[in-house]
Amino acid sequence: MADPIHERDATGKALDLVAEAAAPYLESLTTRPVSDPGAEESLGELGGPLPEHGDGTLAGVSRLLRTGTRAATHSAGPRFFHFVVGGATPAALAGDWIASLLDQNPGNWAASPFGTQAETVVLGWLKDLFGLPESYGGVLTTSATSANFTALSAARFWWAERHGVDVTVDGLAGLPPMPVFSSGYVHVSTRKALQMLGLGRDTVRRFARDDAGRVDLPALDRALAETDGPAVIVANAGEVNTGDFDPIDEMAELAERHGAWLHVDGAFGLFAALSSRARHLVDGIERADSVISDGHKWLNVPYESGFAFVRDAALLGRAFGAWDAPYLPGDGDDHVNYQFLGPDSSRRARALPIWATLRAYGREGYRAMVERHLDLAAHLGRLVEEAPDLELLAPVRLCVVCFRYRRPGIEDLDALNTRLGAELLADGRVFAGTTVYRGMTALRPAIVNWRTTEADVELLVSIVREIGSRLTA
Repeated sequence: MADPIHERDATGKALDLVAEAAAPYLESLTTRPVSDPGAEESLGELGGPLPEHGDGTLAGVSRLLRTGTRAATHSAGPRFFHFVVGGATPAALAGDWIASLLDQNPGNWAASPFGTQAETVVLGWLKDLFGLPESYGGVLTTSATSANFTALSAARFWWAERHGVDVTVDGLAGLPPMPVFSSGYVHVSTRKALQMLGLGRDTVRRFARDDAGRVDLPALDRALAETDGPAVIVANAGEVNTGDFDPIDEMAELAERHGAWLHVDGAFGLFAALSSRARHLVDGIERADSVISDGHKWLNVPYESGFAFVRDAALLGRAFGAWDAPYLPGDGDDHVNYQFLGPDSSRRARALPIWATLRAYGREGYRAMVERHLDLAAHLGRLVEEAPDLELLAPVRLCVVCFRYRRPGIEDLDALNTRLGAELLADGRVFAGTTVYRGMTALRPAIVNWRTTEADVELLVSIVREIGSRLTA
């Protein structure tokens, strides 16, 4: 095979192959292991030298489907509890296929009015869903990390401007370090964003009052008072080990008192706003200068999806726009051009799966899903407390349950749980890795997948206890 122009008629047949494989694969997710211990053997089918003459459309697609459905980690299923990973709702998956079919570039209005308008609509819907003011500016990103990068870029512009510098034009040279303060809950994605912004990964000062990382507000207050010039505060809505929250409202008070920028990293915790039972955890969110969240977590849309919101809508354009390229939209263009509001120029129409799922299930559907997951996390917490060989390490606050395995006569519980975590992932029936919480090695399964049921969390407990019982110190 050679030039794809000779295979124009194969497109429909290739898509038929994917569609025919999709239904049985998706149906299998409710029962199949998350990973197949023998899957790595299939990975070799991806390799080999670059073909001089290709296999052709149908042969190439068939091979990828065959290898992928065997070798992929089946993280879209209901028993992938590792990290914080959602699935893709039926509507979101179909919306993602539509995004690939139409292949839009909503970087600017001229390239895709349809993609641009879809992004504008879903940003408005998301602000409504989370209780953010309609006036906030926003942009869709690839992930929570890129959303943190986007929002903190706006914060960096704001901070530099208060030092009399247009950092977009002139850079950071000659400026002092930008003060960034947080609790012990600050996530690595925030630190990575600061690293990419040239502000330093390890410059965040953490104010924690205990070894769990809960914020020390009086110490933070004193540090802000002693800081020369403006600072940035990072509040964390949903800590990865336990699902705990910083007190956003109280941190907003400090930000207003000291003239600081308040950024809220709500990668998954922002979805607490959807439930009347958990809404108090994000009290004060509407007072933040910037807020981010992640779509491929609790929104359950396919990768890659994140969103960043900024109180001063003009700051995104000032941080990312004004390229002065004659072939791009410039001054006088009244349309929104998202390539000037975030780091991506050419951009996938990532609004389409979000539009599809929000249109399909609405506020009430997502409220019901979030509250069902809250119930499942509470149920898992009770199962842990009732089991004589399990220990709950933190209260269940949202969708993450932090616990460890223990057995009489074994003193080194960290080594035991490290081995258990490795065995659990190798076993593959359920997926939940380890973390270190308050100096203890622990499991921290997260429940955000729309498919997950009570039977799935009960299976997790059963398998953890089964594997643990056959391990020795």
